[in-house]
Amino acid sequence: MDSPVEIVFHNLQTSPALEADIRERVERLDKLYPRLIGCRVSVEKQHRHHQTGNSFDVHIELDVPGEKLMVTQDAHHVRQKFAHADDLGLAVREAFRAAQRRLLDFKHKQQGVVKPHDEPFAGTVTELHPQEDHGFLMTHEGTLLYFHRNSLMQRDFDTLTIGARVHFVETVGDTGPLATKVWLAEGVTG
Repeated sequence: MDSPVEIVFHNLQTSPALEADIRERVERLDKLYPRLIGCRVSVEKQHRHHQTGNSFDVHIELDVPGEKLMVTQDAHHVRQKFAHADDLGLAVREAFRAAQRRLLDFKHKQQGVVKPHDEPFAGTVTELHPQEDHGFLMTHEGTLLYFHRNSLMQRDFDTLTIGARVHFVETVGDTGPLATKVWLAEGVTG
C-alpha cells in the first residue's frame, strides 16, 4: 500500500487491540489486491439507546487506481441481521467482509472476469421519504444505498412499500455509493 492506514475513532476511546485488529484486516485486503493505494477506517459509537444499547458505525474507504471504494456498515442495519449488534467486533468484521467483497468485485472487473457493464443486484426497500423524493434500500451485503424517485424504472415511486424486493444498479456518486436504477423484483407487486 502506498500510504499508511488511517484509523479514526469517534465518540469512543482508542483501543490498541481494536486498532491492531483493523490493521491486520487491512493487510489482508492489501494481499488480496496488491495495487491498493490507501485505506481509511472510521469507527463511530452512536448515542446509547436505552432499548438497543450501544451501536457502532464502521466506514471503510479504499483507494484503488482510478476509484474510491466505500463501505459503510451502520449498526442499525447490522442489528436487523444479527442479534448482538452492540458488539463492536461484529460491526468491524461485517464491514471488512463487505469491503473484501467489494474489492474482489473491483479486481475481477479489472481483470475482465466480470462483464464491464453494471450488473443488477437484489435488495430490499428499508426507508421511504416521499415528501423528499428519495428512499434507501438494503443490499445483500448489508449496505444501505440511497435512491431518488427518478431512479425508479417503470414504476411509480408512490407504489413502493417498505420491505419490497427490488433489483438495482449501484454506482459511486459524490457522497458515496447509491442506486441509480431501481426496479421491483419479478413476481412482486407494488
